[in-house]
Amino acid sequence: MKTKPVLTLEDVKKIAAAAEAEAVKNNWAVTIAIVDDGGHLMWLQRLDGAAPVSAWIGPQKAITSAIGRRESGVYEKMINEGRVSFLSVQPVTPLEGGVPIIVEGQFVGAVGVSGVKSTEDVQIAKAGIAALGL
Repeated sequence: MKTKPVLTLEDVKKIAAAAEAEAVKNNWAVTIAIVDDGGHLMWLQRLDGAAPVSAWIGPQKAITSAIGRRESGVYEKMINEGRVSFLSVQPVTPLEGGVPIIVEGQFVGAVGVSGVKSTEDVQIAKAGIAALGL
């Protein structure tokens, strides 16, 4: 039987606090979502001023990243390069802003952020993940 690391609530709180700090530092109103390796929601936080739709998009980006085992932006790039048939794949949300959490080579979850430019969403997600000191 193989073993692998898993996200704990303590880990999730560290990620969320660091992601929130990055967003607040830049005055970005976003939603931050954190999921486990199966795409199950562990954290959802909508900062003041974030658009209501971001509370739906953020988790979808995280789920896409977790179950796809890659950044969600990979799918957006595929579609933008002409593979539009990928739009029919469910539950994939092909928008940049979902980043996987990888520990010891194992995918343990993902962070999805929505509310600002996609590159800024990624910046926030990566700042959150960096708080784990991996």
